[in-house]
Amino acid sequence: MFGEPSARSQPGRKSLVREYAEAIVVAMLLAFAIRVFVVQAFKIPSGSMIPTLLIGDHILVSKLSYGIQWPSQCKFQAAFPPVNCYASQALIEFGKPQRGDIIVFRFPEDEEKDFIKRIVGTPGDTVQLRNKAVLVNGVVLDDKPFTQRIDPGIIDGTINPRDNFGPVTVPDGAYFVMGDNRDQSLDSRFWGFVREEKIRGKAFRIYWSWSGQGQWTEWVRWDRFGKAIQ
Repeated sequence: MFGEPSARSQPGRKSLVREYAEAIVVAMLLAFAIRVFVVQAFKIPSGSMIPTLLIGDHILVSKLSYGIQWPSQCKFQAAFPPVNCYASQALIEFGKPQRGDIIVFRFPEDEEKDFIKRIVGTPGDTVQLRNKAVLVNGVVLDDKPFTQRIDPGIIDGTINPRDNFGPVTVPDGAYFVMGDNRDQSLDSRFWGFVREEKIRGKAFRIYWSWSGQGQWTEWVRWDRFGKAIQ
């Protein structure tokens, strides 16, 4: 006669705790993979990219803009993600970073920190500043639509490279970057070039913006939600 199988013959069932644990592990691995290979979120903590990016902007950075990257120079850490990688190599290249791209990269003087700047010089370019004007290959860069200069004073290049700098030639595999807030940005004028393998990705979208100033109804900058970064 046919009947229901005995409890002893039923296949073993995973405990509820094990099912939840496996789901959490899978979700963490998926989040880690997306963060490393596809897109990563960052928060803007300083005003070096004003007016393009404001303090409190939360942005998305594409890891696929220049190709499929394989992380390198990695170390384990007791945090999430459990692995922190300080460089990457292109497995499949989609293109090179271009002048005008806004990139996130490891700060050359402290690679535990991420910086965000705009590319001004690409490999082989000659970059110079003359009384605040930026020249690339001898031609004045038209940067007025996306920059600001709030200090009318001019600093001599022998004292400080902010307003008078170079000329320098960008080496192969490196980039010269500057903040859009020209008078208040710590960038390639002060610490040199960004190596290509240290670029983490290209900023492309603001997904949230929080000022934290004024009346509470004004804390959220609703007009910046979903804004493309250019």
